[in-house]
Amino acid sequence: MPAESEERIHCRLDELLEARGMTLTELSRRVGVSLVNLSILKNDRARAIRFSTLAAVCDALDCQVGELLVVADPG
Repeated sequence: MPAESEERIHCRLDELLEARGMTLTELSRRVGVSLVNLSILKNDRARAIRFSTLAAVCDALDCQVGELLVVADPG
């Protein structure tokens, strides 16, 4: 069951970056997380995220966790 529920978590990083006119490269520089790791997160391939990374991304994008990570409909 955990694998199925993990697939339902959608990261809205690309939408938030676009809305703020920020590139993934700029976000990487601001939060100190590698471009590769942010790309994995952005493309919904991440299996986990550290709270410190989550907090840093939310701070840089001026958003709440619920704006960045959402539960997608199962259908």
